[in-house]
Amino acid sequence: MGMMIDGVYHVDDPAPDSRLDGEFRRHASTIRNLLPEGDLEPGRFHLYAAWNCPWAHRVLLVRAIKGLESLVSVSYAKPRRTPEGWVFDPDGPYSDGLFRVTALHEVYSRVNPRYTGRITVPLLWDQVKNRPVSNESADLVRMLGTLPDHGPNLAPQEKLPEIDAWNSKIYPRLNNGVYRAGFARTQEAYETACRDVFEMLDEIEDHLSSNRYLCGGAITEADLRLFPTLARFDVAYHYAFRCNIRRLIDYPNLWGYARDLYALPEIKGTVAFEVYKTGYFSPSELRNPLGLVPLGPDVDWETPHNRENSPAVTS
Repeated sequence: MGMMIDGVYHVDDPAPDSRLDGEFRRHASTIRNLLPEGDLEPGRFHLYAAWNCPWAHRVLLVRAIKGLESLVSVSYAKPRRTPEGWVFDPDGPYSDGLFRVTALHEVYSRVNPRYTGRITVPLLWDQVKNRPVSNESADLVRMLGTLPDHGPNLAPQEKLPEIDAWNSKIYPRLNNGVYRAGFARTQEAYETACRDVFEMLDEIEDHLSSNRYLCGGAITEADLRLFPTLARFDVAYHYAFRCNIRRLIDYPNLWGYARDLYALPEIKGTVAFEVYKTGYFSPSELRNPLGLVPLGPDVDWETPHNRENSPAVTS
């Protein structure tokens, strides 16, 4: 994904490889400021995102569910990264509407001329203070999801223990677990990660047999952190990352739950299945040397989910 060290962009991390055991370890986010207090005027924030990035998708979901489009504008990077990392066209749907840069690392150079860190999305920029807010998706989801006077509170105080418990399990074993499987360098590391993925899916499947959403009868932050992984599972992770013990559609409750969320226009508008395939099947020496994008799978997300009428599911 590219990295900057002392303000210089590198195609790959030039630091020694720490994955001697074959395990994939995600770098920690480096920009973690808080949203400013008080009234937030329309157009104040600008989000750098990519359609195929699940971490950016989390923030796009919150933006849509909370109705924050007037507060947060968006620049979408092109689906396939290049040696320059996330890049933009001069104009069109994949152009940068804020700084008119051609590559995301040019925005990171504005953070600090000697910036060191990964060049990732999402990145939220405060246009009033002309500085970044955060490039940690979990922080952005919580901060934006609890903004008052803007749609539902996605992390109400009474639900926080339950939300945090789900987040703490789902992130390492499933959200990041698929990457641990896909980027593993040894058979043992791959099998450990893959088992974590499906044990977590099994646990959620059982829970959803008697709960419409993760924390009961209303959508919360926990659902919006889970959904991006589910939306990419059958079209990308099952094949590209070898998470192929089962498919999402093999889980009756999870598949119904995913379609239940997808049926909401706000959520559906953030989904781009074909873009996911284009991104996850980008040319990769280790995973997809020829860069061929598969035609399948043929999955109908429009099939009625019927979860709102199920007597076994709380509403």
